[in-house]
Amino acid sequence: MTKELTITYTHYSSIEELTELEQRLYHAAVSARENAYAPYSEFLVGCALLLENGEIIVGNNQENAAYPSGLCAERTAIYWTSANFPNEKILKLFVIGSPKNPSKTAALAPPCGACRQSILEYESKQESAIEIYFASNSGEVCKTSSIRELLPFSFDRSFL
Repeated sequence: MTKELTITYTHYSSIEELTELEQRLYHAAVSARENAYAPYSEFLVGCALLLENGEIIVGNNQENAAYPSGLCAERTAIYWTSANFPNEKILKLFVIGSPKNPSKTAALAPPCGACRQSILEYESKQESAIEIYFASNSGEVCKTSSIRELLPFSFDRSFL
């Protein structure tokens, strides 16, 4: 038997279509992206999280000459948040990634597989979904209501 899997997401062709709060998160992620340390890939990524208490936390990718030792923007922001606000729920996560060279326009930059799994862990921990936004440097944005939309057949604590 063959089955089909579909995902639901919202596509915005411009950040002007976002709410004021979503635009604040976008701009926080853009600012965080500017401070990324990515001398090897030259692909800069910024992330902004909105916590239930209203705080906005940012992170960016941090590369290392020993590639596996680096860390993505999403995990940088999530892990810092968990260490400093362990009981606060993450409501929204906004990520933007693009080449360092501003003349190069990147496609939408969704979270990588490792980040998707990490986001899933925190959705499971807090027992509520995290809205995920991912954007290009041209202002195009996609939004999902949960990481589960981007990580079908996910593995979480319920399997253990």
